[in-house]
Amino acid sequence: MATSPHTNLHSVTAFYPTHTKPLPIFTVKIPHFKSKHQFQIISNNKKFKRVSFPITNSAFTDSGVPNNESNDNIIKFFDYFQDLVAFIRQVFPGGSWWNLSDGQEAENPTAKPITVWIALSRMWNLIGRDKWIVLVAVASLIVAAVSEITMPRILAEAVFSAQREEAMVFHKSSRFLVLLCVTSGIFSGLRSGCFSIANIVLVKRLRETLYSALLFQDVYFFDTEAVGGLTSRLTADCQRLSNVIGNDINMILRNSLQGAGAFINLLTLSWPLTLSALLICSFLSIIVSVYGQYQKRASVLTQECNAHANNVAQETLCMMRTVRVYGTEEKELGRYKIWLEKLAFIRIRESMAYGLWNMSFITLYRSTQVMAVLLGGMSIMIGQVSPEQLTKYVLYCEWLIYATWRMVDNLSSLLQSIGATEKVFQLIDLLPSNQFLSEGVKLQRLMGHVQFVNISFHYPSRPTVPILNHVCLTIEANEVVAIVGLSGSGKSTFVNLLLRLYEPSDGQVC
Repeated sequence: MATSPHTNLHSVTAFYPTHTKPLPIFTVKIPHFKSKHQFQIISNNKKFKRVSFPITNSAFTDSGVPNNESNDNIIKFFDYFQDLVAFIRQVFPGGSWWNLSDGQEAENPTAKPITVWIALSRMWNLIGRDKWIVLVAVASLIVAAVSEITMPRILAEAVFSAQREEAMVFHKSSRFLVLLCVTSGIFSGLRSGCFSIANIVLVKRLRETLYSALLFQDVYFFDTEAVGGLTSRLTADCQRLSNVIGNDINMILRNSLQGAGAFINLLTLSWPLTLSALLICSFLSIIVSVYGQYQKRASVLTQECNAHANNVAQETLCMMRTVRVYGTEEKELGRYKIWLEKLAFIRIRESMAYGLWNMSFITLYRSTQVMAVLLGGMSIMIGQVSPEQLTKYVLYCEWLIYATWRMVDNLSSLLQSIGATEKVFQLIDLLPSNQFLSEGVKLQRLMGHVQFVNISFHYPSRPTVPILNHVCLTIEANEVVAIVGLSGSGKSTFVNLLLRLYEPSDGQVC
């Protein structure tokens, strides 16, 4: 970089690749300045072209000695700029800030994933002989939805018939509106009641099935699974399904029918105007497909964190005397805070995702209103539609958008509930212990003679730690035997094997 005697500017030479556009971020190294004031641009790529651009001479003194304070400000500016760009890349949708797996435990690769259709079919089977309640609810839903979607057309006809002073048409439309209101109210109430009853039956039988599956597991299952986590599955996870049938499925079916009815009415009014609303609904569907999967993943991790937090709290409170004796209150509080921080980590991102989804919906919804007015107004001016048709179009267009929004919102809630109960269905699928599957042999006479023949054993939760290794022991009838040893040497294991709480790895108990 050379200094001109006629100007207060310096020329800085930067190097950019010749085959790509200029790099958005580069690192500037400022060594000890000499009289020529040269900048050294750091890069590993040798294919560069030379580009010069002027900068002010405020970084240098009249004597040619660099101004250290100004140079530090330049370095700080570049650092702040790099940090800002890196932060924007992280928080932008799809960036690393949205990654929910940070600090979370790895998923079980052998677990069978639970899809929406699998979960719904499992729920349908759990309802059992009470399926007729759901069928009555669906029938009531159809009648109520058809009544509600017919009302905007009749309402517009009544208003414009009154404007045209057509008394007969107005009175006919008014009576029809009253009939539709009464029908919609009666069947909407019947629909809500039946869906709520079906949901109560579902949650009750889900808890019964899960509790039964846990009771018939091998004892070693409870050595690997935390009790606090299992109780969390029985309570919080099952409770997440309390609104699946009564609210989510109910509203998804209702809004699907109403949206389909609104779309059909829009097609009968003007198919060119309908395409604009259909395009916006398609954008909403794409957004909700991404948002729904993100919400499902967040719900799974939320329930996992809640289960671990509950397990820590239960262990600490049940062993409070031991905690107090050893003075580990701060340590236990730290264990609990770890899971609370992970839970807050997920909830913040979940809330931000909901904010982005809500922003997308409001933007697209207002765009629908603007497009309806602009396209409808132009259609009226060229004589393609009448004011009455445009009024019906606006009413049904808003109905279609809101039906789409409510449907995808309830679909997101459904995905959250299914994600939260994924572990519940995996526990239900566990096979019972072999002791309950085998019929066994009923002994006619007990002799009281016990033999441990070449017994080897290790606990399933600690396969690399042998407890017994080729042990033989004989206890005669009416004989008292004392088994003495250090803690962990296998004294209680003898009793557990005798009671068949565990099966020996090798050998036989007879």
